[in-house]
Amino acid sequence: MRIKSTRLFSAAGMAVLVLAAGACSSGSDSNTGIAPVAVNQEDLTKLPEADTFGTIDGAPSDPQPNAGAMAGKVIHPKNEAVVYASPGGNAIAKLPAIQMGSPAWVPVVSEKDGWAEILLPTRPNASAGWVHLTSDDFETAQNDYAINVDRASFKLEILSGGKSIGKWTIGTGKAEHPTPSGRAYIIASIEETKNTYSPIVLPLSYHSNSLETFGGGPGTVGLHTWPNDSSVGKANSDGCIRVPKDALDQLVKVPLGTIVNIT
Repeated sequence: MRIKSTRLFSAAGMAVLVLAAGACSSGSDSNTGIAPVAVNQEDLTKLPEADTFGTIDGAPSDPQPNAGAMAGKVIHPKNEAVVYASPGGNAIAKLPAIQMGSPAWVPVVSEKDGWAEILLPTRPNASAGWVHLTSDDFETAQNDYAINVDRASFKLEILSGGKSIGKWTIGTGKAEHPTPSGRAYIIASIEETKNTYSPIVLPLSYHSNSLETFGGGPGTVGLHTWPNDSSVGKANSDGCIRVPKDALDQLVKVPLGTIVNIT
């Protein structure tokens, strides 16, 4: 199914996934380490936006795209944050505080000298970057959730604290428009007001590799329900992952920034 441009979605109810109660705890990192290259306000405005509509040329790639679903640290920029190619390296993008109407929580995949390597929601898929952590610029939390999607067996599994809390049969992308594989993550929770196929859509950080756009949007892959059982156990979507209603009921409880490992 096609995910429409986020500019068409209602912003109501966007807090559905924001750090579900008991899932995460607040914290900060005061270790500054290697100093970042200074970026003034004029230069910041020229940097590309690290959002689902953007493409970040020259961004490093996820160092372990096949590492599997993993719980761990997630961070949220209180304001626009500069993204660098490496600790102390060149600025390549700016990470907004809001993604598709939801607070931008991103997973941390490694840390070094006061820096965090994060996954980005942009093209190309598996883009990453580094941000300099300070106690003032970011909120930090621990996310215990992770999600596995197995395209071959048409299965989706939610894990909490490393233990399975549910497993469902799903639908995936058709052969000509396959669901992309790799370590994606949930970037937003969108209350659907334009279509009736799913009450809520959960966009992922990955995009279709075969389609530039879904219904006028940027080709963002998402998790959502379908009006009937025609997608269960089949590869017949345009790249999105179609889930049963009871699966979506559980997925909306998962915090933003949760990694979705697609194999």
